[in-house]
Amino acid sequence: MSAQFEIFMVGTPGLEPLLFAEAQENGFADATVTPGGVTIIGTWEDVWRANLVMRGATRVLARVGTFMAFHLAQLDKRSRKFAWGDILRQDIPVRVEVSTSKKSKIYHAGAATQRIETALKESHGMTISADAEIVIKARIDDNRVTISVDTSGTSLHKRGHKEAVGKAPMRETLAALMLRDCGYDGTEPVLDPMCGSGTFVIEAAEIAMGLHPGRTRDFAFQKLATFDESTWNAMRQADRTHIPTQHFHGSDRDAGAIRMATANAERAGVADDITFQNLSATDIKRPAGPPGLIICNPPYGGRIGNQNMLYGVYAGLGDAIKREFSGWRVGMVTSEAGLAKAAGLPFKPKGAPIPHGGLKVWLFQTNPL
Repeated sequence: MSAQFEIFMVGTPGLEPLLFAEAQENGFADATVTPGGVTIIGTWEDVWRANLVMRGATRVLARVGTFMAFHLAQLDKRSRKFAWGDILRQDIPVRVEVSTSKKSKIYHAGAATQRIETALKESHGMTISADAEIVIKARIDDNRVTISVDTSGTSLHKRGHKEAVGKAPMRETLAALMLRDCGYDGTEPVLDPMCGSGTFVIEAAEIAMGLHPGRTRDFAFQKLATFDESTWNAMRQADRTHIPTQHFHGSDRDAGAIRMATANAERAGVADDITFQNLSATDIKRPAGPPGLIICNPPYGGRIGNQNMLYGVYAGLGDAIKREFSGWRVGMVTSEAGLAKAAGLPFKPKGAPIPHGGLKVWLFQTNPL
C-alpha cells in the first residue's frame, strides 16, 4: 500500500492548467500538467483521495506498471508474468482496452487486447466481461506497454446526487473548472439566470461548504485487491463542511427545470443555501448582498433549431445584467462569438475552445461591470 506509482487525473482538453491548480490546492504538491490531464506520484490512498476530492477530474487512472514488448508473443509472455493478483480480485470481472501508436511494432489493438485477456484468464484466473466495471487500460507507445487501472468507474461528473437533468446539461466537472476559471473561490454569491438542472449553483454551493464531490457515490477502486475499507471510510467522513458566507441563486423560465434543480440541490444537501425561481432571464433582479458572479450556459448550436431566434434572447439577458448587476462579473458559455456579442457585455478576449456536448464552446468573461 505504501508503494508509489504514477496517477493520472483525466481532465477536459484545454483546461489542464485549471485542473493542475485544483490538484495543488488539494495537497497534490508534485502535480504536473500533461496533455489531457494532470499527473501525480502517489499511493493507493492518493488514488482514493483524488477520486473523492477532485471536482474537475473526469476520472483517475492508476498507472500500475510498464514493460517492453516488440511483438505479440512477447506481450503474451510478459502479461502472464505481470503481478495482476496484487491489484485485481479473482471474484470481480474485468475488461481490457488497448490503444496503440504508430511508433510501436504491435499495432493491432484487437490482437493485443486478446493476448492480455488470455493472460489474465489463464495465468491469474480472472473473469473477462464486456460490461465489467473494472477496466484495464493498456497503452502501447514506442514498444513500451503501460498498464493502468481505471479507478473511478462511472465518470466523476456523476456526483451521485444529481438524478434529474435537462436538455444538453453542463457536466459537473466542467462546471467546476469554469467556476475556477472565473475566479470563484467559494466566498461570493453566484447567480445562474438559465440554471436548467442547477449544475453551476449546486457546484458553487458545494465548494463554498467544503463538501467533497465524491462523498455520496461509489468507485471502481472499492472492488480492487488494494482497497482498505476502514481507511476509506475515515477519509470520506473528513469533509471540511462549513456554513457558506453567501447565498446562491438560480432561475429558469421552465418550471420543470426549477423542480429538477430544487430536487438535485436537496439531494446534494445544499438546498438551504440556494434560492430557485421560475423566472425569465430578462426579468432577473439583483439579490441583496455584495456583488458576485453571474454564470450561465444559454442555448446555442445543436441545442436549438433556429439560431437566429437566439440573438434576441442573448440581447435581453445582457440588458438585464447591465441594468441590475453593476459590480458583478459575468461568465457565459456559448459556441458562437456572435451570440456572445449580442449580449452587449464587455467580454474579455476569448480563451481556448472547450469540448462540450460534441461542440466547441468558449467561456466568455467580463471584469466587474
